[in-house]
Formats: sequence, C-alpha cells, structure tokens
Amino acid sequence: MDSFSSLPLADALRPGLDALGLATPTPIQAQSLPALLAGRDLLALAPTGSGKTVAFALAALSRIELATQRAQALVLCPTRELADQVGKQMRRLAVGLPNLKLSLLYGGTALGPQIASLEQHDPHVVVGTPGRIQELMRKKHLHLGGVRTVVLDEADRMLDMGFLAAIEEILRKLPAQRQSILLSATLPEAIRQLAGGLLRDPLEVRIEGADSAPRIEERFYECAHAAKPQAVLGLLQQAAPEACVVFCNTRQDVDSVAGHLRQQGVDALALHGDMEQRDREEVLVRFGNRSLRVLVASDVAARGIDIDGLDLVVNYELPTDADAYRHRIGRTARAGREGRAFSLVSPREMPRALALEKLAGAALDWGRLGGAARPGTTLAAAMRCLRIDAGKTDKLRPGDILGALTGEAGLPADSVGRIDLFPTRAYVAVRRQQAAQALQRLQTGTIKGRKRRVRQL
Repeated sequence: MDSFSSLPLADALRPGLDALGLATPTPIQAQSLPALLAGRDLLALAPTGSGKTVAFALAALSRIELATQRAQALVLCPTRELADQVGKQMRRLAVGLPNLKLSLLYGGTALGPQIASLEQHDPHVVVGTPGRIQELMRKKHLHLGGVRTVVLDEADRMLDMGFLAAIEEILRKLPAQRQSILLSATLPEAIRQLAGGLLRDPLEVRIEGADSAPRIEERFYECAHAAKPQAVLGLLQQAAPEACVVFCNTRQDVDSVAGHLRQQGVDALALHGDMEQRDREEVLVRFGNRSLRVLVASDVAARGIDIDGLDLVVNYELPTDADAYRHRIGRTARAGREGRAFSLVSPREMPRALALEKLAGAALDWGRLGGAARPGTTLAAAMRCLRIDAGKTDKLRPGDILGALTGEAGLPADSVGRIDLFPTRAYVAVRRQQAAQALQRLQTGTIKGRKRRVRQL
C-alpha cells in the first residue's frame, strides 16, 4: 500500500486526510490499515511519531454509525496530554462526519462538566485516561456496552503508571465481540500477558525504533531508617536533578520528607490522597511547569503522573512488591532518554531487595552513600509559578497571558514557560529571575483588558 487512495475508506473520511495533508502512509499505516479496516485485531510496537494515531483513528472512525448515539470507540491513553493530542487528531480526521460527538475524559479537570456532557447524550468516541474512565463508568455516567473498537495507546506507559487494574476492569465491561488494538513502544512480559488476554489472532507489526528497553541506572543504598531524611537530601544534592519524584510508602512519610527537604532549601512539595483535589492539581501543575523540582508522593497519588524529562526517581522505602517498584522507576527514561533510580534500603527491607535481585536474575548495584548533606546547598527550581484567578470561563486564552507578560510586563518571550488553563484559574511559569517583575506588572496592569488577581505560589 503506497497511497491512502488505495484503501477501502468511506468517502466521509477522505476530507480529514486532505485536511491533514496526508497522501503517503507511514510504515505503520501501510502495514496495519488494510487489516484494521477488515476488522482484525492489532498488536503494534511503534515509537512516538510513527503515525500510529492516524492508523487506529481511521480504523475506529470507519466503524462508527452516526445514527446510533452511543459510545462505539474507546481510546485509552496514559496521560491527559496524549489524550488531548489523540482527540484533536481524531476530530480533524472526522471533519467529514457530521454531528460526530467525541468526548475527552481525563483526570486533573473538574468532573462535573464531563458528567453534564455525558448526560446530554452519549458520545460516539471516547478518548481518556483509565482512572477517569473507570470512575465515570462506576458512577454509571459512561456506558460502554456498545463499543466496537477499543484502543490501548502507549500501553507500556499505562502499565508503568499503575493503570493495569483499571484497564482490566474497563475491558470486562466491553462487549466480547469487538476490535481490539494495542500499541506499545516496548514489549515487556506484562504487555505480552495483557495482549494475550485482549487480542484474538492479531496482526503483529513492529516498527523500527520500538521495543528498545529504557536505560535506567538503578542503584541501591543500605541506610538505617532514621538516617533516611538526610540521606535523601544528600542524594539530591549529589545528583542535582531538574525533576525528581521521591516515593514513600505512607502519607506520614510523604509529609515529613517534603517538609524536611523544604527546610533544607529544596523546592519540594507533597502529593498524597488526603489532599484536596484543587491542591493536588496545583502541585501537579507546578511539577509539570518546572516551578517545583522535587515531588514527594505516595504510589496511589502518583498514579497517572507522567512528566517528560523526569531524570531521577528515589525510593525512600522499597515498595512491598516488584511490580510497584517497576511502575515507580518506569516514570524515568522516557522517549529514549536515560534515567536514574536510587533506592534507600533499611535492614528490615532487605528481603524486598533480594526479591528484586531474584526477579532480575542479576546482582543489584549497591552504592555507598557520600558524606553528610551539605548545609546551605539549595535546590531551587528554574521557574516560579504565578496563579491568575481567571480561566476558561472568562474566555481567557494562553495567548492573552503571554501577551500581557511580553507586552505590558515587558518580559522576553523565552522567560515565559508553560501556561495551564482551568475553568476559573490559570497558571503560568516564569523564569525565577523575572518572576518578581512579572508579578508586579500583572498585579498593576491588565490581562485581556481587565485587572486580575495574581499571586505567586
């Protein structure tokens, strides 16, 4: 297949291909689309940027009956960012399908508007993250009994992030007669097992660049439990990561370690299940926009976190099972980058370390902790975060905030980082050196012609 014109696509899908300027298929599209359009299941090992979204989107959209107002295609993604990308591309491809409803359902945003949209009428296509899909399904707001196509996009990342149980629960609610598509960049044993239970006589496609194992430097340090707070500080000072997650097994340790690090000059915050949703969202925004350098988290609260450029994971305490350990360290070494995972092991945790060693079939790399943490050595984040008390409901756009900062506030564009918009608030990252100037100018000036309340977090 050397052209999309040779595919048995419905005429309604041709305008979408034209709008995206697609004429010649990529290797994964050429190898998979004939089988997908014939209804066959697919297991594809494909890296980011291979064109896999167009392949599964065309397959899913080709099976939609617009006159039937129910969910007919479900795409599960590991992160809200990927879900957004997939949703946008599917909408572009569906430009020739009148009245197609596609719902984006993921965490980190208010649940109410998503429920209200689902109550109006069911979408034809659902794209979202497993945790939010599971929640809406359990609350009986999302009905998946009519799904004809299910897609697990970047399945290895979803498993690394601890979504296996949610995925399995969702799959049990789907019709047995359906088309199933699983895409992954790697093929660990957990993905093989998932594929074995999900797919029936699948076509297997492997694209160059996939299945490369993440390169993670794993190192273990024996350390008395009482000495761990200072040991974590010493490791952070030595490694100087730009973005690090410190995993703790209890909420009490999460709060204690985060507080200790802040007292020692580290830009660190806690994330656990006892926090209010808005506070959790704010912490994740700050970690994502690099105004927070170290996130101290519990496993449950960290489920779904996937930060590009996360270069270090620290286990304050080893988890009780090997899968949880793999999920933790799998958050580093993304997109071909190298990563590091350091673990502090007290004498009572040694059986857990030996279990990891047995599973790996090789000796663990044990290091020696350096000298005492250096007092006065700070680990400040490169950015500062400003919160603006206005958002999407105020018709605010990222360009309005950027314009206010680079116009009235006089900041160079490269000093402004990520901008996150929520219904009633917005967050913007500004380089630390310009943060005071940006705050002063925004507090005394206007954004989109109006004065707004702004403060630095």
